Amino acid sequence: MMMGRRMFFLSAASLAGGLVYVGTRRTAPVEAGAVEGVAKEVNIVEFSDVGTRKGVVRVPKVVKSDKEWRAQLSPLAYAVTRKEETENSFSGKLWNLHDKGLYRCICCDTALFSSETKYDSRTGWPSFWQVIAKENVQLIEDHSFGMDRTAVVCTRCDGHIGHLFDDGPNPTGLRYCMNSVAMKFVKSPTGA
Repeated sequence: MMMGRRMFFLSAASLAGGLVYVGTRRTAPVEAGAVEGVAKEVNIVEFSDVGTRKGVVRVPKVVKSDKEWRAQLSPLAYAVTRKEETENSFSGKLWNLHDKGLYRCICCDTALFSSETKYDSRTGWPSFWQVIAKENVQLIEDHSFGMDRTAVVCTRCDGHIGHLFDDGPNPTGLRYCMNSVAMKFVKSPTGA
């Protein structure tokens, strides 16, 4: 079956128009954790501010609108935790901190790391050889910038904290390279 020139151009124009429509249409964002109006729950391990493990608890996933996150966080903390940006090395207030205590998620207060596993990786970012509890973080494949990396996010709020690398010290050989601005430090009381 032969197609005339006019029919060919009309078909080509229709196809091009359809591709433009599909390529430019935006889908409505879906809030993480929301399923048919029911908030998702997750298991995390709770810790006291002195680092005592309280146990596994089931808690609602923290879900907020973009506007609510912007109101709660500094512009840099928002860019890092909600848009997966990275703070400049040697710029965060926690990279060279040597006090004893806990590092908690800036977005939802979930315990992430203990000062007991922090070490100087000479990278300019707070680095740890182990998380405080594997339930409190999720590891996600990250293929941005043409690299294969593993992103570390908070289980409770999906906040981006940093990346995991396999060039750390013993006993794990891991380096959790975190953004200072994605965490808050809770100093252990004196003598604890």
